[in-house]
Amino acid sequence: MDIDPIGEVDEPDEIRQLSGFEPVLGGELVEHAIWVDESKCIGCRYCAHVATNTFVVDEEYGRSRAIRQDGDNLETLQEAIDTCPVDCIHWVKFEELENLENSLNRDMFQSLGKLPRINKH
Repeated sequence: MDIDPIGEVDEPDEIRQLSGFEPVLGGELVEHAIWVDESKCIGCRYCAHVATNTFVVDEEYGRSRAIRQDGDNLETLQEAIDTCPVDCIHWVKFEELENLENSLNRDMFQSLGKLPRINKH
C-alpha cells in the first residue's frame, strides 16, 4: 500500500469496500441526523427561515420538523440550531432517529396559533 501526500492510504479495489460513511456519499450527514423535539418547539419558525431545505413548520400543530437530512450544508444546519430560542433542535445518531420520532405523542400537542381542541367527552 502506498501513502499519498494527503495522508490517505491507497488500497487495491478488491480490498476497499464502501461503508456508506465516505465523505463523497455524505458520510457526515449519515452518521448524525437533525431531530426536532416538537414537544418543546414554540413555533418561532427561525430554523425554517435559516435552513429552508431542511425544516418545515407543520400546518396542523405549528411546530417545526426536519423533513430532509441532506437539505442544507452543515454550517447552515448549525446556524439553524443556534437560532432556536428553546434549544429543541439536536444532532443525534442516525440510528436513534426513528426511536426519537416514535417517542413523540403528537396527539398530546397543543396546536400553536390555532384555537385549542375541545375534548368532547
